[in-house]
Amino acid sequence: MYKIAILGASGYTGAELIRILSNHPEMEIEVLAAHSKASQKMEIVFPHLRSLKLPSLIKIDDVDFSKIDLCFCALPHKTSQEVIRVLPKHLKIIDLSADFRLQDAAEYEKWYGNSHQALEIQDKAVYGLTEFYRKEIRGARVVAGTGCNAATGLYILRPLVEKGIIDLENIILDLKCAVSGAGRSLKETLLHSELSEGTNAYSVGGVHRHLGEFDQELSKIAGRAVNIQFTPHLIPANRGILATAYVNGNYQEVRETLSQRYESEHFIHILPSGETPSTHHVRGSNECHIGIVSDRIENRCIIIAALDNLTKGSSGQAVQNANLMLGIDETVGLSLVPLFP
Repeated sequence: MYKIAILGASGYTGAELIRILSNHPEMEIEVLAAHSKASQKMEIVFPHLRSLKLPSLIKIDDVDFSKIDLCFCALPHKTSQEVIRVLPKHLKIIDLSADFRLQDAAEYEKWYGNSHQALEIQDKAVYGLTEFYRKEIRGARVVAGTGCNAATGLYILRPLVEKGIIDLENIILDLKCAVSGAGRSLKETLLHSELSEGTNAYSVGGVHRHLGEFDQELSKIAGRAVNIQFTPHLIPANRGILATAYVNGNYQEVRETLSQRYESEHFIHILPSGETPSTHHVRGSNECHIGIVSDRIENRCIIIAALDNLTKGSSGQAVQNANLMLGIDETVGLSLVPLFP
């Protein structure tokens, strides 16, 4: 039984990790740490976890890591790197923040506005898009969980860019993200009266931070700069991401490429012709559903992907990677049937 610590357990991704790990047969939660809610019981912070026998929250400085095998860091950007750089060397670490996603220090500073304070770790951290980096993840000490928006878009685009079957100069990604993607901190624009009964685009015009991940991953595969058009929208829902990509390419080639790439994957499903995915059908699960449609415009395809931003987009992906790092079958603990309705 592997001993697990969760740092930042009072946030949404921390709570999701607890929900998943509570039924994991080979991992046991030994430590839960937070800052502002240290010394509180988890049933006070998250009443829905009341039935679980969980340790009370403590400060990170008070954690004894000597018996911990793997640590999930569900901390804010910048804070995460400061904490991880001083963690014991024996620990395997999965970071759910953005601090180790970008391999180029200059790119990190460009997108996140501050210089990186743990460059010696950043250089060695493995990008946590499980289905494309399994070998590297198995041997990694630090895995950087992807951005939830980036993961959704990359599941659509990465195989197509790799095969060279779409026009790299004309990729449009329109993405709808539920409010939990913004975290648990209090923000005026996320109040129910401000958010409900409406939707809005944000970070428009190429300023969204997850574009750094798209630039890094797609350009690396293509062997040249790839700059996609990406516009995210905030929707009045608790969970879910729906990404719609518009690409120039042959419909049959696009369908065959995605079908072949994911045919042996446990969590990614290409829907039958004519079907399109819904966030309702993946909610609470580690699944990603992808639908492919031929547009009325010749040689143009519309590809739609849906996943749960807190599970497959974050905490579920983190557990999938933790399984690989610990030598466990990557599907263990993740047989989560979607919640419906």
